[in-house]
Amino acid sequence: MDDAYASTVWLAKHAHDVGGDSRRIAVGGDSAGGNLAAVVSLRARDQQGPEIRFQLLVYPILDVSTCDRQSYRRCADRFILTRTGMEWFRDQYLQRDEERMSPYVSPLLAPDLSRLPPALIIAAEHDVLTDEIREYVTRLREAAVPVVYSEYKGMIHGFFGMAALDRKSNGLEEAGATVRDLFRRGP
Repeated sequence: MDDAYASTVWLAKHAHDVGGDSRRIAVGGDSAGGNLAAVVSLRARDQQGPEIRFQLLVYPILDVSTCDRQSYRRCADRFILTRTGMEWFRDQYLQRDEERMSPYVSPLLAPDLSRLPPALIIAAEHDVLTDEIREYVTRLREAAVPVVYSEYKGMIHGFFGMAALDRKSNGLEEAGATVRDLFRRGP
């Protein structure tokens, strides 16, 4: 998390050096990378960091404080990402149980989600994370953050970018078009 934030701060300061534009920074990732993108957006807002214009969150992990939502029970052992797997990943990532409650680990637990960048959030219907993602979308909308939410029916965690699926089925077309349209409009 610290490395992801530090990289974003560096990019904002050195965007011109690498052919970029510090007024047009987006963050994104899938799964744990989606968590990092959400956390970077929170930290940038909270610490007066670089302005993030957009966040692309693909089946992001948003709350590691519990693995007991309905989607965890429904998909516990059926697909690629299991409840046991999530518990293992969480335990490898965190040193102490109390870290689970930090908004910089579990963005869904942030008391305030206002003033975050607009987001495209992509989810899979059959994923242990689906319920926490839906909760995050609801909270972002309640905080007046522009959000497009796309839940891909019949899909499982990890579907984004699967070569066996066409670009419309795997979310790449939607993600690419959204980012492309955003940056065509300018700063």
